[in-house]
Formats: sequence, C-alpha cells, structure tokens
Amino acid sequence: MLRQRTAYMILLSLLMLVLVACGKSTTEATDATSSKQATTVEEKSTQTIKHLKGTSVVPKKIERMVVLSAAYIDHMLTIGEKPAGVNVEIRYGGDYLPYLADQLQGVPTVGSADSPNLEAIVQIDPDVIVIESRTAENSYDQLEKIAPTIVLGDDWMDYNGDTEYWTQDLLTIAGMYNKVDLAKEKIAEVEQQADQLKAKIEQLDQKKLAYLRVREKNLQIYAATGHPTNTLLYHDLGFEPSAVTPAEQREDLSMEKIADIDANYVVLEADPNAQDYLSKMKESSLWKNVPAVVTGQVYQTDSFWLFKGWGAIGRIEILNEIKDMIQ
Repeated sequence: MLRQRTAYMILLSLLMLVLVACGKSTTEATDATSSKQATTVEEKSTQTIKHLKGTSVVPKKIERMVVLSAAYIDHMLTIGEKPAGVNVEIRYGGDYLPYLADQLQGVPTVGSADSPNLEAIVQIDPDVIVIESRTAENSYDQLEKIAPTIVLGDDWMDYNGDTEYWTQDLLTIAGMYNKVDLAKEKIAEVEQQADQLKAKIEQLDQKKLAYLRVREKNLQIYAATGHPTNTLLYHDLGFEPSAVTPAEQREDLSMEKIADIDANYVVLEADPNAQDYLSKMKESSLWKNVPAVVTGQVYQTDSFWLFKGWGAIGRIEILNEIKDMIQ
C-alpha cells in the first residue's frame, strides 16, 4: 500500500512538472507573439526618413509639421498639406511670404530660419520639424530636442545648375505624406507650362534677357545658372543671357556698366529700401539707352522670384508673369 502511494505521489509530481512546463512555454509564446505584434504595430505607425543629418523616425501619419523655409512652405501647400508653423523673415516683411499668404492664414509663425522661436515651436508640439542645411548649422541640436528634425536641401551657393534640383525636397516631403504621385503631377504641370512658354519664346526675334536687382546702394545682375530661378529663365525657357550676365553667380553692376546691358527684356526687382537708387538709375541716360528700356520691355516685378523659383506654386507664378511680359 505504501509502495502504491509513493508511486502515485511521484506520478502526480511528474504531471505537475509537465503542466508547469507547458504553461511556461505558452506564456513565453504569448509574450513573444505580443512583442512581435507590438513591434509590427510600431513599424506600421512610423517611417524612417534619410536626410543630411542621418535618419529620423517620424509618425507615418504626420499631423503637425513645422517648416523653416519658404521653399518647404510652397512644397507642403503644393501637395495640399498646411504647415503647423512657418518661419517669417525681415526680407519679406516679417510676416507670411506674400505670394503664399492667402493659404497660410491662421498658421502660427515661429521666428526666422536663422533665429527660430523655440518656445513658439514647443507650443505647437510638432510631430516633425523640417529645416534647411543653413538653419541646421546653428539650431539643429536645439530643434532636435523638441521633435525629430529633418535637414533637407543644401546651401544655395552650392547649387550646381541642376535643372531638376528644385524638385528633390518637394518629393522628399511628399514622400513623408505618401503623396509622391501628386507631387510628380504638380512637377509635370510646371514642366508642361514651361515647355509651352519656351515654344513662344523660341519664336521671338530677339530674346536676350537681363535679370536685375536694385539694392539700397547698388545694382546687381543675376547669373545664367547658380539658382533654380536662373536656370528656369535661361535653360528651361530658353532666354539668352545678356552680354553682362555672369555665368554662375550674381555680380554687382556699376552705373557705368549699365551701358553694356544689351538685353531685349529686363526683369527688374527693387528692394524696399532701394527707391532712391532706382530713381537715380532711371534718370540716367545710360539706362534710357538700354534696348529693353527703349522698347518698353522692362518688367518690374516683386522681390520674391528667388523664393518662387524653389517651389511649384512659385514657379507657376513666374511663368505667368513672363507670359505677360512677352505678349
């Protein structure tokens, strides 16, 4: 009887060990499955963006993006997304960039790209911040503490005349919203409109163009390359550079050099503080003898073409202005 009882107890103990082992295995399997599911959910809810400072993990569905670049504001609006915060600059009046202002009403401003208002950005609680390389030189570490900070573009002085360079950051931002196809459609619309305008410009007997900017105390002429707006004019549209148009970077143009401007068309920008110099220049006999002045082909535009050249919305505005200019 004792022997039977002992055997029974041993059998019961073995059974208990088996049950414990099975329970542990089940728990471990459940934990592993839960962990795997959690990882899968996390992977599905985030995306990894490669940029100039490495990589950043941001939400798959971005709800609040702060941008510190006029170009990136244009890019977001191009794909139908409204920024949660935008930079302002003294050079465009300390407010919204004028040509985008109607679409930005109510969007908080967060200081300039060079000196962002960190407190204002914190209050927005952004999912992601997008900045240019120039901004990153001074502010990246501070901004990265607030939210994942994506550094795009490059210093415009390093722009090498790539006629499609302006599209790269648009496509990156569109990718973050899963709207690359829409961005490509918008790019194609710009290119189509440019091609149509180029065909008209090719029919002109004379198509030399000078792109001038009047500053407070001097006159500058923009180059044939070195900036998306320049390559739009001279490459995409087929205008011919004037005799004094530099190849790569803008240059100062002395009053005496005005006599060498042989342009049939002049695009003229004037800084807000340049009115005295502009008046003096227009009174000059040298200016009055410029071919475009003689024929009334001087188009005085706003001072935002350099901003507009980086974005689809801005480039369409430039194309529409040029269409008016050559008619």
